[in-house]
Amino acid sequence: MSNIGKQPVNIPDGVNVNIKDNNISIKGKLGELNTNFNPTISIEIKDNLVYVKRPNDSRTSRELHGLYRALINNMVKGVSDGFSKELHMNGVGYTAELKNTFLMINAGYSHAVYLEIPIGINIEVPNATTILIKGIDKQNVGDVAAKIRQIRKPEPYKGKGIKYSDERIRRKAGKTVGGAA
Repeated sequence: MSNIGKQPVNIPDGVNVNIKDNNISIKGKLGELNTNFNPTISIEIKDNLVYVKRPNDSRTSRELHGLYRALINNMVKGVSDGFSKELHMNGVGYTAELKNTFLMINAGYSHAVYLEIPIGINIEVPNATTILIKGIDKQNVGDVAAKIRQIRKPEPYKGKGIKYSDERIRRKAGKTVGGAA
């Protein structure tokens, strides 16, 4: 049996879980999330715990078992606590600024890059070189963070670029200047 799939998901106070047909909706203090699941997987609620069960040991059943348990767990965490990612900008003149529903990023190009903030995502800029992305859907938060990082990935020689707060950049030695012969 799947090690992840066999663990029940705890439902904290203030979170409601509803299962109807092949749809599970989870509502909490921060919002509501719902998803469709495969009808071969059964989901049950008992004593503030969500159990995910599979019908047999086929490969697809085993894959879906752990997948849906993880998705449900992320949905419960999202509506109760939320998810966040922090990005740091390194480089001379690299700045970020909020303009209405857009995030303006100066990342060493000849022009500023504007990124529209999607619905359900909250972006904060505590200082000019730090970007905080918050939301209830873990996948959306990660996608927006990856899009922002894609604007200027960190390079290994000087470390300039946009990086995650916990990311370590492997630095390379620069080209050594040899004497002219």
